[in-house]
Amino acid sequence: MKIQDSAVNDVRAAHLVSERWLADVGSKDPSVRIIDVRWYLLGKSGREEYARGHIPGSVFVALEDISADQGPGRHPIPSAEKFTAAMRAAGVSATTHVIAYDDAGGSIAARLLWLLHRYGHARASVLDGGLPAWTAAGLPLSTEAATPPAGDFVAKLDPSISALDKVHVNAARERTRSGDALILDARAVERYRGDSEPVDARPGHIPGAKSAPWSSNLREGRFKSSEELKEQYRALGAERAREVIVYCGSGVTACHDWLALKLAGVGGVHLYEGSWSDWARDPALPAATGMDDGANANSGGGT
Repeated sequence: MKIQDSAVNDVRAAHLVSERWLADVGSKDPSVRIIDVRWYLLGKSGREEYARGHIPGSVFVALEDISADQGPGRHPIPSAEKFTAAMRAAGVSATTHVIAYDDAGGSIAARLLWLLHRYGHARASVLDGGLPAWTAAGLPLSTEAATPPAGDFVAKLDPSISALDKVHVNAARERTRSGDALILDARAVERYRGDSEPVDARPGHIPGAKSAPWSSNLREGRFKSSEELKEQYRALGAERAREVIVYCGSGVTACHDWLALKLAGVGGVHLYEGSWSDWARDPALPAATGMDDGANANSGGGT
């Protein structure tokens, strides 16, 4: 998939905003809606953290409110109806510029960005650096929950923002040997190797997948330059592959790789919806461990 050099600066400007822009411009623009999507795999509650302090005017949206109740993996893609309801409750309308933020390098905010694009709302950005960048700049927090008027957002599926199932991914992994397909695992390296697995059915990764932790897209909490990201993903084979698929534990932080690839000029990247939480619980699907990209794949349900 050819890495495009043109217009990468425009793509970056459309998808990332700084804390200074948000404080000086965005927070004063009535068309801007700031959404706090903090979420944690284990331990803390995003809603409780929001109550302790958030960017003034921001609305909290729980990850569960923008995930389906049933489907592949732990965080299936919500229906158009459920996503419409969540965005309207957050005060999002057709002309709204959504700014999503978290306190984890954009790893959760990127999921909201992906969903907005999937449902036809491209006027959306991630706060680069998130809440840590905001507070480091000496900007204030609020404990007052925002209650915006309901928006008129309507989810309209954009088929170009695609989500794949395990059947498609299983077929694609055979093409990773030739480099025709590239499957990227956005989880931490320890989970990719199978050293640990805190929540899913078994450790390891999809055979043939390459490790591309979402955290590697960042430098000091912010996205690397587009040129750095381009070189990073070129080294993984993004330019050679005709199909690029990203996955993680449940399809959330993989969206960070999707965004990084977009910033690098790689378009048409596909998300494996159920990700490892879907793959790992199917004993018919193979798993690999270590850093050999699949040479130690096993064919059954064991580790």
